[in-house]
Amino acid sequence: MNNEGKKPRKNLSKPGKILINLLVTAVVGFIYFYLGLPAINLQSPDFYSFIFVLCLAYVASALVTSGFRDGKTSGKARVGDYFRFIKQQCLPVGIFMVLLVVVALVGQIISLPIFRAGAYRDLLTVENGTFAEDISQISFDKIPTLDRDSAEYLGDRQMGTLSDMVSQFEYPSKQSVQINYQGRPVRVSPIAYADLIKWFTNRGEGLPAYVVVDMVTQEASVVRLQEGMKYSFSEPLNRNIMRHLRFQYPTYMFDSPKFEIDEDGQPWWIAPRVVKTIGLFGGTDIKGAVLCNAITGESTYYDIADVPSWVDNVYTPQLIMEQYDYHGTLINGFINSVLGQRDVTVTTEGYNYIALNDDVYVYTGVTSANADQSNLGFLLSNQRTKETRFYDAPGATEYAAMSSAQGVVQDLGYTATFPLLLNIAGEPTYFIPLKDQSSLVKMYAMVNVAQYQIVATGTTVSQCEQTYVRQLSDKGITKPEEVPQTTAQGTVAEIRSAVLDGNTYYFVRLDGEQVFYSLSAAKNELAVILNVGDKVTIEHAATEEGGSILDGYSLTIDGRAASNQADTGENTAQPAA
Repeated sequence: MNNEGKKPRKNLSKPGKILINLLVTAVVGFIYFYLGLPAINLQSPDFYSFIFVLCLAYVASALVTSGFRDGKTSGKARVGDYFRFIKQQCLPVGIFMVLLVVVALVGQIISLPIFRAGAYRDLLTVENGTFAEDISQISFDKIPTLDRDSAEYLGDRQMGTLSDMVSQFEYPSKQSVQINYQGRPVRVSPIAYADLIKWFTNRGEGLPAYVVVDMVTQEASVVRLQEGMKYSFSEPLNRNIMRHLRFQYPTYMFDSPKFEIDEDGQPWWIAPRVVKTIGLFGGTDIKGAVLCNAITGESTYYDIADVPSWVDNVYTPQLIMEQYDYHGTLINGFINSVLGQRDVTVTTEGYNYIALNDDVYVYTGVTSANADQSNLGFLLSNQRTKETRFYDAPGATEYAAMSSAQGVVQDLGYTATFPLLLNIAGEPTYFIPLKDQSSLVKMYAMVNVAQYQIVATGTTVSQCEQTYVRQLSDKGITKPEEVPQTTAQGTVAEIRSAVLDGNTYYFVRLDGEQVFYSLSAAKNELAVILNVGDKVTIEHAATEEGGSILDGYSLTIDGRAASNQADTGENTAQPAA
């Protein structure tokens, strides 16, 4: 064969090969960093993965540029061939990869609780509290009556009523966050682009609104913004909130940012800064938080002591429960946590939120390591400051209380939500909304923590509480004088009427009183023929401090009871709004 017409193949010089390898590695590194967003931090496991990928990219590029399959290595390469190649051509990179693996393994070992039990135990400082003194009785207008699923169902349903938004935007699943907003417990969530095309056509204006669900009144509203939110999880490129924060703070490790609004309704992203306090990878804790304006993208970092008081979500319930589990299991050392388990305690499976002193506290039960059906007490931990207290209150677990509540309404098929812990008449009490298959709250239950056979239900919170306190009095747990006044007698001084949700209500005021009693004409027929001057007896909800209107349950005029009085039983529930 005549080879005179062929040009000889030019081999790249060694510096040229190295330059190409570095360029390929840089491109792979940029793509990996842009998509994976690893923190450039020796305490981040993602950082070690990132560096390892860079090393692999360099070696793979070197295999190609060196003609690894030419000459002696032609044919099917064996594993040993690759190692010999790395030794000959990429020895510094190979050594670095081995060191990387060694550092990661050693870092994991020295961070294990078996070697640092005392440090893990002290991650969380737990003080003992007195329930009746620390947890005041919450007024009815501040008791959350929804769980997360129900709140998100209402938020999604509210989005469906907005014709100008529903085709372009959607209510994102599992992004709502419970906060205290202007003294009320609410869940807030940004809306999201419906799909990639909707993002492309609307990204210039940003997300025009967020959703607020009042956890007490069960009212959902869409709050429109004068200027749209440019930074969110639904942004696929540089304005994605995680990517935006990573480019601003490349060395910080972040927990997942939470959406909140300040007292003026301004939207923010709260990104807790994660640190490792034990060894190289152990002892996860929060050092501070970055507050990012969801509209402008401007960010400010605050140390944990300086985080603004309106912020409610810095420490997640999962982190607080993890730290308590270390505290409870390692209280007497690592060996005791495995073998003897003397005084070993852990948190129960679920958690809920309580609003106290304009902060949001996470609540969870504490049980023994044997995970039986009883709690030893419960924890309350401030999600902004991590101030944590343990309250000694032996009794039923949350799930045992839920089963007890469901048993009372089993004929209606309602399901119990995870309880909220309340102080009712000085007693630790599980408050449990009961919802139907459509996630609408239909009734409420109160279950005594110490004696979970004491269960009261009602179609309103006040009615439920009234029945519950009567049961406590009957059992001798509370004094008779602590039973709230729920009966009013006197002469009718004023009558007003209004149509609410298609039903007629009469508002009755008695002589010498300022409060009005609300009576449904559908449930109290005598209210229709009531006249000023009639002498009446009204059974009503417990009196609330500062309340001007109380729910009336039944009406009697001069000893004649209405033929269709409101029943305090379970079958008068109306769909929740």
